[in-house]
Amino acid sequence: MWCLGVPFQSSSQKAIFYQLKKRGILAEETKRILVTGGAGFIGAHLCERLIEEGCEVVCVDNLFTGSRANIKHLLNNDRFEFIRHDIIQPLLVDVDQIYNLACPASPIHYQYNPVKTIQTNVVGVYNMVELARQVRARILQASTSEVYGDPTVHPQPESYWGNVNPVGPRSCYDEGKRCAETLLIDYYLQNRIEVRIARIFNTYGPKMAMNDGRVVSNFAIQALKGEPITIFGDGTQTRSFCYVDDLVEGLIRLMNYNGEDAHRPINLGNPEEHSILELARLIVQVTDTNTEISNHPLPQDDPKQRRPDINRARDCLGWQPTIAFEKGLKQTVAYFREKLSAQG
Repeated sequence: MWCLGVPFQSSSQKAIFYQLKKRGILAEETKRILVTGGAGFIGAHLCERLIEEGCEVVCVDNLFTGSRANIKHLLNNDRFEFIRHDIIQPLLVDVDQIYNLACPASPIHYQYNPVKTIQTNVVGVYNMVELARQVRARILQASTSEVYGDPTVHPQPESYWGNVNPVGPRSCYDEGKRCAETLLIDYYLQNRIEVRIARIFNTYGPKMAMNDGRVVSNFAIQALKGEPITIFGDGTQTRSFCYVDDLVEGLIRLMNYNGEDAHRPINLGNPEEHSILELARLIVQVTDTNTEISNHPLPQDDPKQRRPDINRARDCLGWQPTIAFEKGLKQTVAYFREKLSAQG
């Protein structure tokens, strides 16, 4: 009996294994799942959830923005394996599913080395979808609402092609993710690889890095430290914030969705829209502080509005967010408060 956790000794052995499995001669075993970027914010939550569901999880991360602390409690679990690896280098592991979450997701990190960001979204994604082809795995690519750029359509449906500056300071990420989607679709069309594409909107919750430059973490840390909350622009620009547990639920449902249109991108985010100024005031309320608000110039190409149309997710996946914004913020602030307390 072969085990999915043991590498095949030859291509003929692998072919025989999949023929027997397809014909039902070999029983289905525990799913073995690869999560790249698995030590990151969303990846760590996804690894936890998959372990809870009885899966075997191979977590791959180069720890550029991920942290061992996020997965420390999983390291002694027999169904969890951590590999420190950068996906711009090929990887060969026998798995049933691949969640490709590997890529810095905040401007402060993806602009630190824009060439590396492009490599991760092109070479890295190529390596992961090629792995999916080799081992006949289903692959889910973590795309982003940034493919819509500074949108001229609101809210943004999956049919909208976007308004992206291809040579701006955010283009390494925006265009990189657009290219990643193209790679997956071409592998689907040319090789019939089972692909899933999740366009993820702003996500927040525990395990966010304190230095990632995202608006929720920035505001929470500044308020807890008694520093002025920094708002870029006049604060009227809007975002939609999805709690991480809701997002993970959506990712798992999308991975296991088997509709004829399953290869098409699906928005995953919270359709409730909040202005940045509204968020700042709510953070002050949740942290119970008297911090002031400080306005600064708006960065180039910063989107004015961002809100997902999630009708496709509702129809195909039966999914929509369930965790109220204020409740999620309280849990997130509690996490940051504990982290700051531990730092002394």
